[in-house]
Amino acid sequence: MRLYVRRNCHLCELAGADLQRICTELSVAFDQVDVDTDPELRAEYGDRVPVILVDGKEHGYFRVEEARLRAALR
Repeated sequence: MRLYVRRNCHLCELAGADLQRICTELSVAFDQVDVDTDPELRAEYGDRVPVILVDGKEHGYFRVEEARLRAALR
């Protein structure tokens, strides 16, 4: 699982904390990537962060839908 974020983004911080909690409970690894470190990612995601990818496919953005995410990770 991957979370695309950017610095100084309150929603990104909240999503990261939610994912950390959920992924720890379910023993699922995830990483965070700052979209501003890559011009292509910055162009693709712009201000539409945080973005959650599950199995390489976009699962959601802005907020973590916990029940939906848990179902996708099972």
